Amino acid sequence: MISNKKHLFVFLNKRYLSVIFTYVGYLDIMNSGDNMRKKEDLRILKTKACLYRGLMNLMKTKPFEDIKISEICKESLINRSTFYDHFNDKYELIESLMNDMRKELIEKLDKSIKTNNIKEYYIELMKILLDHIKSNIDIYSSAIKINSNSIARDMMTEVIITSATKEIDERYENKSDIPTKTIVLYYASGIINIIIESINNKKQFDTKELIHIINELTPDLNYFIAINN
Repeated sequence: MISNKKHLFVFLNKRYLSVIFTYVGYLDIMNSGDNMRKKEDLRILKTKACLYRGLMNLMKTKPFEDIKISEICKESLINRSTFYDHFNDKYELIESLMNDMRKELIEKLDKSIKTNNIKEYYIELMKILLDHIKSNIDIYSSAIKINSNSIARDMMTEVIITSATKEIDERYENKSDIPTKTIVLYYASGIINIIIESINNKKQFDTKELIHIINELTPDLNYFIAINN
């Protein structure tokens, strides 16, 4: 009887250990899979960064439309087949670049601007946007020549609308029956046209002059919006 109990005890312990080892093995496989995915994601990010850098370098010396994929790959030190693993053509590449720049700019705006007046906020937003454009003037200049300005225009419009609408909705009260997004879009549209015109003439892209124009053209928005008490 005692012998049978010992055998049963050993058997149950072996079964228990087997379950533990199986579970630990499963966790190792899962962790290994996660690590592989992280490495894969890191490789993708590095590849995109190389292609972005290569494209930006080329756009300093020639128009985007004249740039060939083979030149981008050579400048980026990336194989042509690797390029096509990530993008179908150079237009997808520049759209991806502009999209990542948009995300980066919106994050910067969320952290940087602290004001107590909606017009002051709008002017500060424009300063950061214009500084960003000036630092990347070759990219913007190339982008506005593609597909009737839509890539650059959409990017700037979304940055302004997303940031300004969020600021107004969180800190201010819209006193009118006009949606906040509509108010922001109304003032942003005209300003964006002025910015695009200045980008087209890179030599005359003067951020101080543009801020002066924006400040003069932007009314006191207190008629529509008041700070929450």
